[in-house]
Amino acid sequence: MQAANLYLCGTPIGNLDDVSQRLLDTLKNVDLIACEDTRRTQKLLNYFSIKTKMISYHEHNERERSRELIELLKEGKEIALVSDAGMPGVSDPGEILVKKAVKAGIEVIPIPGPSAFLAALVVSGLDISSFSFKAFIPRSGKKRQEFLEELAFAKDTTAFYESPYRLKETLKDLSQFSSELSTRQAVVAREITKMHEEKYYGTVAELEHKLKEQEIKGEIVVVVAGRSQVEAESEGWEELSILEHLKLLIESGMTKKQAIKQVAKLRELPKSDVYKEAVVISVDKNKFE
Repeated sequence: MQAANLYLCGTPIGNLDDVSQRLLDTLKNVDLIACEDTRRTQKLLNYFSIKTKMISYHEHNERERSRELIELLKEGKEIALVSDAGMPGVSDPGEILVKKAVKAGIEVIPIPGPSAFLAALVVSGLDISSFSFKAFIPRSGKKRQEFLEELAFAKDTTAFYESPYRLKETLKDLSQFSSELSTRQAVVAREITKMHEEKYYGTVAELEHKLKEQEIKGEIVVVVAGRSQVEAESEGWEELSILEHLKLLIESGMTKKQAIKQVAKLRELPKSDVYKEAVVISVDKNKFE
């Protein structure tokens, strides 16, 4: 028996009228809908009078459930995979099932739908000829610090999701990470496609100040422009001494610690070697003595 198709179905991220006819046809005609939350998906199905059987597929059961779904597909059962909103696999369960399907030679067919981070990117007014998506910013610790450092050095526009409860702290961390990062243009998009959709524009520092006293609710996407000095920092430094290179980066807005890390990375040197050259930099003022 030939295996059936697995459909990755993008569902509305807030406004149910964003649904496509192709999505509705797919959900009506498949044998089974695997969904992140059956209660959420039931509301969508009820709205469009769809009676297809559902089965749960979420982060807590996706490994075990994937094996079950693969067997059903091999038996000829057509399956649609949906998340609570947007495309499955984008910060939502789906990756494990897709990998297993591809490995088993099962046809995986995308049914495109809305995406919050893409919607936020296109209304950002920033350069999105090249961009990166980073899912959710880590809450704390080393991973959060690494995220901030990567964002500070990024040459492309970056989009990521954030909880409304942590947004103010994140904007504060971005603003304080470096003077250069604080002056970059950014957008906070709230409740994209929903009734209370709002977009806040400004530099990172301006947004931190603007939203400091506001009550923020709903789904949040943050979009931050890339580093404008990236060419000067990544090219043309070969003729500079390590000390001159450090000075160039610090004058562009990096802290001493960030500059040491970047110079070590670009020159493929141990950070300890670069640090020895940096001892003549004033720790307090980031100036050369």
